[in-house]
Amino acid sequence: MTTAPTTATSTSAEDVPVKAERSLGARIAARAGGGAMRIFLVLVGLFWLMPTVGLLLSSLRGADDIAATGWWKVFTAPSQLTFDNYATLLDNSTITHSLLSTVMITVPATVLVVVIGSLAGYAFAWMEFPGRDWWFLVVVGLLVVPVQVALVPVSKLFGAVGIFETTFGVIIFHTAFGLPFAIFLLRNFFAEIPRELLEAARLDGAGEIRLFTRVVMPLGGPAIASLGIFQFLWVWNDMLVALIFADSDSPPITVALQQQVRQFGNNIDVLAPGAFVSMVIPLAVFFAFQRQFVSGVMAGAVK
Repeated sequence: MTTAPTTATSTSAEDVPVKAERSLGARIAARAGGGAMRIFLVLVGLFWLMPTVGLLLSSLRGADDIAATGWWKVFTAPSQLTFDNYATLLDNSTITHSLLSTVMITVPATVLVVVIGSLAGYAFAWMEFPGRDWWFLVVVGLLVVPVQVALVPVSKLFGAVGIFETTFGVIIFHTAFGLPFAIFLLRNFFAEIPRELLEAARLDGAGEIRLFTRVVMPLGGPAIASLGIFQFLWVWNDMLVALIFADSDSPPITVALQQQVRQFGNNIDVLAPGAFVSMVIPLAVFFAFQRQFVSGVMAGAVK
């Protein structure tokens, strides 16, 4: 009687899983994600905010203190801080009128770009009309046209129609140059809306206008908010277009501050609070719509 040979099950060295050795770059990246990197990023953020903090503290100091020492002196002499500069700023008719002019330019230019861009983006995304794709290629081509190229011909055109050096002319210029990006952005966003959703709304009897206002606009809220923030910041901080096309008697805040520097040069007690106010307003708009802005950016990244 023969017995079958038994095979011993032994684990050889080849069967033991070997942990892959990470590269030097992977080890550095893993260690960089710890507390040291966070501390470094916080320091970089504080360093990045230093000019803004310096401008704020300078706007709260008197002209003599600004001329004598740097803004960091307030940490040892906090008695230098005062709101007299802002009281003087409110009494400066040039600055107050320029802020009002900036609002009168920025708000209409932003609203027009958002409204017209939304309508055109919806038309390019979901409506059929002759030459739709070719017209959209024209819009994409307009994205690469620099503003500087159009300054001279648009100046002649505005002078011929009588809107040169007017607030209306500045609004038209900003609207025209903001529309290509607005149409391109919103068309790509609206095109990602499920077709079934629009077809269901049409079956329920919704026309194009109701479909746009009740379905497309609510779904495109993040993208529209992102566009509004971009356009608002661009128009508010613009100086080149305002310097050429705006009315010299009521210039925007950027031109008014530049004129204050050119005319006086040493009135830092007016320039510092004026510059800080002109910077705080767009920052407030950005933080007010920060959630919608992030949602729009993330939605575009996922799509």
